[in-house]
Amino acid sequence: MLKIYKHTGSWIGMIALLALAVSCKKSFLEVKPKGKVIASKTSDYDLLLNNLDLINIGADGSIPMGDELVSIEPIWTGASFRDKQLFQWKSDVYGADEDAKETLAPVKGLYVYNKIIAEVMDATNGTEAAKKSLQAEAYAGRAWTNFLLINYYGKPYDPATAATDPGFPIITKADINTKNFTRASVQAVYEHIVSDLQTAIPNLSSVGPWHRIRMSKAAAKGVLAKVYVFMGRYPDALPVLNEALDDIDASTTTTKLVDFNTEFQGFPTVVNDYENVYAKTVFNSYTGTSNRVLWLKPEVAALYDSTDLRLQKWYITNTYPNGLTLYKRANTFTTSIGVRVGELYLLRAEVKARLDDLQGAVADLEFFRKHRMPADKAMVPTNIATSKIPLLQFIMDERIREFATQGYRWFDMRRLSVDPLFGNKNFQHYVYSEAGEISQTINFDNPEDFVFDIPPKILAENPNF
Repeated sequence: MLKIYKHTGSWIGMIALLALAVSCKKSFLEVKPKGKVIASKTSDYDLLLNNLDLINIGADGSIPMGDELVSIEPIWTGASFRDKQLFQWKSDVYGADEDAKETLAPVKGLYVYNKIIAEVMDATNGTEAAKKSLQAEAYAGRAWTNFLLINYYGKPYDPATAATDPGFPIITKADINTKNFTRASVQAVYEHIVSDLQTAIPNLSSVGPWHRIRMSKAAAKGVLAKVYVFMGRYPDALPVLNEALDDIDASTTTTKLVDFNTEFQGFPTVVNDYENVYAKTVFNSYTGTSNRVLWLKPEVAALYDSTDLRLQKWYITNTYPNGLTLYKRANTFTTSIGVRVGELYLLRAEVKARLDDLQGAVADLEFFRKHRMPADKAMVPTNIATSKIPLLQFIMDERIREFATQGYRWFDMRRLSVDPLFGNKNFQHYVYSEAGEISQTINFDNPEDFVFDIPPKILAENPNF
């Protein structure tokens, strides 16, 4: 395995031990394990997929980098080094001995997925179909993880340069002693992701979600469709999005787009969030009420209609003596970055617009918006609904309205930077003084900063990087 964190071996042993322990099986309690517990039964591999470390990803670096945000004094002056580097779009954010949040949990996850892929078909007990389904979950989980990693450590996907742009190593073995990996190209990583998902989907036993932390056909198709969108493969994305949304109807647990007009859930836990198709979360300290580092840009707050229930339910405000009012998302520390019902609708609206089905795009967009505000306010203005570029911009703005301070915008900035329809975007951050005036403007002027530096700790342990 990539020699990034030397404690990974003990971590997987602990996972196996905990996974077996929580099952409370009498057969396990009657056996006193010596050393590590080794997964051997099909049920053992099933339990490995329930571990919290596969759900709580920890990679929050994309949040401060979204250009929908500003900071304020005196909080900005006292912000951490990492927060300041990220907000200023600096790709070097870690010291020599620091573990990078963007790799720590994801690379551990790759170990688990690779272990299941390699071993589960030889496990004792369990049917062939059950083993194939668990292996498929691991393939799809590995794909999701690699998609996250390549969007931190590789350039935005550009078909003209992806074959030569350095990406992230393709890790396919659960071997903690393997070291000196080299970076695969962005193209190779994306092809690997697509291959894993195409391998997984036919063998997943559950069509719709049966538990939010586990993979289903609907979730895997949702991941694949998003990958296609990020690759600019819009004709390929559309049928997969259609299938993903159809498959959600086969859910055995309530999975749907929540109507904030009638049943706002508050701030549900991961497993109780009806909009989670596949739960992956980040601890988002920036949405805590005591963390005042990040606020919405005034022009972003202006994107919301006053009747938009997201603005009413998700935000607190701060008004300055000069009359400036800033909004801050303050609800829950949990940000969901897996597969969301709402994003599937927004992705399909985007794809339809890109493929010149403006009427279909508007239908999806208005259906989504009716779940976030009164129906009479959800209509897309006619002058926007009938013109491709304004409609696409409206959809991008809707993504900001839905996902502000959640980390999604940074990944959208990356892909839009190489999109011929959105090229040459001017990304900026502001810092406001205590008087409510802009005291500092930070321009994103170096495309290389779309790629995080490989952390120094990883470089020291893997010279071939």
